[in-house]
Amino acid sequence: MSRITTHVLDTSLGRPAAGVDVVLEYKGLDDWEEVGRGTTDKDGRFSDLVPADWANRAGTYQLTFNTGGYFEKTHRQNFYPTVPIIFEVVNQDEHHHVPLLLSPFGYSTYRGS
Repeated sequence: MSRITTHVLDTSLGRPAAGVDVVLEYKGLDDWEEVGRGTTDKDGRFSDLVPADWANRAGTYQLTFNTGGYFEKTHRQNFYPTVPIIFEVVNQDEHHHVPLLLSPFGYSTYRGS
């Protein structure tokens, strides 16, 4: 499992949000560098964000969730087409779990375990 993971829960339905496309990026000197991308599984989880050949680095990361695509697939209107979450990794040896609690017209996040 990678050192950065995520989990998306659809709070309006009370269940995991399967099929959410996610991109993980690292803030380099000049621009964002893509680290990994994929889609949440049936449990709303995406555990392979960081490829095995990525050297763990401290610094600023961004997770971007394609929430508009998810709600389109589930035939529901939504307000936020994407949700970007920017966070800092201070100790690159620690696990960083970044959950997203999602509904069509709001979201929240926190540092999980």
